Amino acid sequence: MSQAAGGQPDESRRREVPAGTYRLQVTADFTLDDAATVAGYLADLGVTHAYSSPLLRSAAGSTHGYDTVDHAHIDEPRGGRAGLDRFVTALHEHGLGLVLDLVPNHMGVSDPAESGWWWDLLQHGRESDHADAFDVDWDFGVGRIRIPVLGSTDDVSQLEVVETDDGPELRYYDNRFPIAPGTGTGTPQEVHDRQHYELVDWRRADDQLNYRRFFAINTLAGLRVEDRDVFRATHALVVQLVENGSVDALRIDHPDGLADPKGYLDLLAEATGDRWTVVEKILEPGEELPESWKTAGTTGYDALAEVDDVLIDPAGEAAITALDTELAGGRVDYAQLVHDCKREVTDGMLGSEVARLHRIVGELPGVTAEQVTEGLAELLAGFPVYRSYLPDGREHLDATVAAVKLRRPDLTAAVDALHPLLGSAGTELATRFEQTSGPVMAKGVEDSAYYRWSRFVALNEVGGDPARFGTTVEQFHAAQQHRQEVKPASMTTLSTHDTKRSEDVRARLAVLAEVPSEWAGLVRDWLDRHPLTDRPLAHLVWQNLVGAWPLSRERAHAYVEKAAREAGTSTTWTNPVQEFEDQLHALVDAAFDDATTHAEIERFVQRIAPFGWSNSLSQKLLQLTIPGVPDVYQGTELWDFSLVDPDNRRPVDYGVRQELLARLDEGWVPPVDETGAAKLLVVSRTLRHRRDAPDSWSGYTPVPARGPAADSVVAFDRGGVVTVATRRPVHLAETGWGDTAVGSRTGAWRDLLTGTRLVSDSGGIRLSDLCAQLPVALLVRD
Repeated sequence: MSQAAGGQPDESRRREVPAGTYRLQVTADFTLDDAATVAGYLADLGVTHAYSSPLLRSAAGSTHGYDTVDHAHIDEPRGGRAGLDRFVTALHEHGLGLVLDLVPNHMGVSDPAESGWWWDLLQHGRESDHADAFDVDWDFGVGRIRIPVLGSTDDVSQLEVVETDDGPELRYYDNRFPIAPGTGTGTPQEVHDRQHYELVDWRRADDQLNYRRFFAINTLAGLRVEDRDVFRATHALVVQLVENGSVDALRIDHPDGLADPKGYLDLLAEATGDRWTVVEKILEPGEELPESWKTAGTTGYDALAEVDDVLIDPAGEAAITALDTELAGGRVDYAQLVHDCKREVTDGMLGSEVARLHRIVGELPGVTAEQVTEGLAELLAGFPVYRSYLPDGREHLDATVAAVKLRRPDLTAAVDALHPLLGSAGTELATRFEQTSGPVMAKGVEDSAYYRWSRFVALNEVGGDPARFGTTVEQFHAAQQHRQEVKPASMTTLSTHDTKRSEDVRARLAVLAEVPSEWAGLVRDWLDRHPLTDRPLAHLVWQNLVGAWPLSRERAHAYVEKAAREAGTSTTWTNPVQEFEDQLHALVDAAFDDATTHAEIERFVQRIAPFGWSNSLSQKLLQLTIPGVPDVYQGTELWDFSLVDPDNRRPVDYGVRQELLARLDEGWVPPVDETGAAKLLVVSRTLRHRRDAPDSWSGYTPVPARGPAADSVVAFDRGGVVTVATRRPVHLAETGWGDTAVGSRTGAWRDLLTGTRLVSDSGGIRLSDLCAQLPVALLVRD
C-alpha cells in the first residue's frame, strides 16, 4: 500500500470499528499465503480490515470452513498457524486489521476420525470427556447416538472390524468408527451392537435422530457453547489470537442455533475485550436485534434488502404478477406457500426436532399426542421471524398462537396448552423451540419457497421479502435514519457466500420491472419453444440465465440442477427424477444451441445490460455510503455475475483488479462498460474517503430532488459527503433529466468519482450536469 493511499500503519486503526471490510474466502486453493499477497491491494482499495472465512481446522476437502473439526488449530490446507501469522504480518504492514468468522453452533462430524471430540464421544458414550459438548438425547436412543449413514437397514451386513495401529475400528465402506474398550470381539454386527452409537439407515434422520444438527445436515453436530467449559475450550485459540493482536474483530455464524445467544455474546465480549462483533442474523422486515445483545449489529442482509428494494420500479408489479399467475395456473398466495413449505420441513427433514419437542412436552390433559405434534408443527410453520429470544420476542409467539387458532380451530386446545410452556424463558422446551424455529424458517423459505415462487427472483434473496415489490425513496430514507440511530456500526453488504445470486445479477434483473411486457413476451416464446412441465421453475431458470449471461454451459447446468432439487416440486435431492432433469438440462442446452433462442438472449441482454450496470453502480454506492460498516465480497469490486454457491466462490483475478486500480489512480475516468472499471472507481473512491475522513460520515439527512425526474434520484448527506444515485434507468433513458436538480447546500462541490467541479445555487445541482459521465456521484465541498 502506498503511504499516500492509506497513511501510516497504526495499531489503533486495526483495533477500532472498521471503516470498511473485504471478505476473503480462504481455501486450500486460495490459502492464507495467497491472501497475504493481496493485502497491499486491499489497502489501496480503501478497506481497513480483511474479513476472512472460518480458519479453524475443518473437514477434509471443505471449501467453506463452516465444518470445524478442531478448535485448537488453524486449518493446515489453508496455511496453518504459520500461514496465518504471515497473513497477519502482511495485513499489519499495510495498516490493516483482520475480522475472523467464527462458527460456535456446530462441529463437523462427517469423518469421526477427524474430530477428536466426536470420536471420543462415540467411543465412550455418556462417559466421554466431551459428552457435555454435544446436544444428545441419550434416552431416546436407549443410550446410543444414532448415526444416519447406512444405505439401508440391511447394510449392517457390510460392516467390518479392521485392526489399525491405534486399535480396532468399525468400518462401513470408507466410514470409520471407534470401538469401545473391551467390545471388539465377535462378528462385526455383534461388535456394532455393543457400541455407544447405532449406525442406521440415513432415511431415519428425518424422524428418529437424537442429536441436534445444523439445520438438517447430519454431518454438522450441534455444540453446547452455553456450557462455560465448552465455550472456553472452543474459543481458547480465538481468544489468544485476539489477545496477541492477530484478530481485531469477529463475525459470528448462525447465532440463532445457540441455546442462549445473549449469554454467548456476553461471554465472548468478556473474553475478547468487547471487540467489534457482528452476528449473521437475518431480520424480517420491521424486526430488531434485542437491545441487550453485545454486538454492533448484523452482517448486513437487512441493508441488502433495503438497497435492492429502492431500485426496483413498483410500476412493473402488475405485469410481472400477471405473467407469474399465468405460468403457475393461478395467483400464488405467497404466505400460504411459505406455510406449506415450512410444514414440509417440520413433517420431513426436521421431523426429529419436532419429535424431540414432543418428548419434552410429554402428555397434555385433554390433548391427544397427534394434536401435540400437529400443534408444535403449526406453531413452527407460522412463526413470522426466525426465532424469539425470550423474554425478547414474546410478542411473536403470542401472535403465532393467535394465528394458528384462527387457521386451525381444531388445534385450539393444543396450542392453548403449549402457549405458556413455550413462553417460559430458559426452560428446555422454550429454548429448544427457539432453536428449531430458525432452521424451519431457513429451510422452508430460503431453500424452498424462494425456488418455488419465481414471480421476480431479484427479490428472492436472503433477508428479503419477495412479496414486497420495491419501496419508495421516502421509505428508504426512513430505514437509513433508523439505522443511523439504532445500529450505526452494523455491517452492510450486497453479496455474501450465501446469497442466492450476486449483486450485479440482481441489479440486472431489476431492469425487468421496467420492461415487464417485453420480458413476458420473450418468456412465453421460450416456454412454447422449449417446454418444461414445471413452468414456474422454467421462469426461474430463464431469469437466472439472463441475469448471469454470458455464463458457461457447465455453470448453467450446475445451477439449474441445484435450483430444481431445492424447489422440490419436480425432482429432489433424495429422489432425483431423471426424466424431468433431462428435460431441464435440455432447456439449458437450448439457450446455447438453439440459434433463435440464443440470438434472442444475446439481443435482450445486450439491451438491458447498460441499465443493469447503472443499477449496479447505484446499488453499490448506496451500500457503501449508508450508515454502517460496508463490506465488499471478494471480486465484486468489478462486475460479478455469480449465482448461488458454489458458483459465487470461484477464483478472483486480482491481477486484473490491481491493473485497473492503478489506471484509475493515474486519473482515468472509465466509461460504464463491460470492464466494470466504473464500479471499481466507485468502490475505491468511496472506501478511501470513509477511511480517511471518518468525521464526514456521522449523520444522515435526506437530500431532496426537484423536477420531472425527481423520483429517479436517491440522495442523502452523511455529514459532509453527499451521495447521489439514480434509479429507474430505462425510464430515464426515455425521458432524460430535463431540468431536474438535486438540492444541496449552495457553494462549490467536487465529485470524488469523476473529479467534476460544480456549483450549487438556490436551485441545486442539475442532474444532467452531475450525471453526465456516471449515473452516480459522491460530492464533497470543493
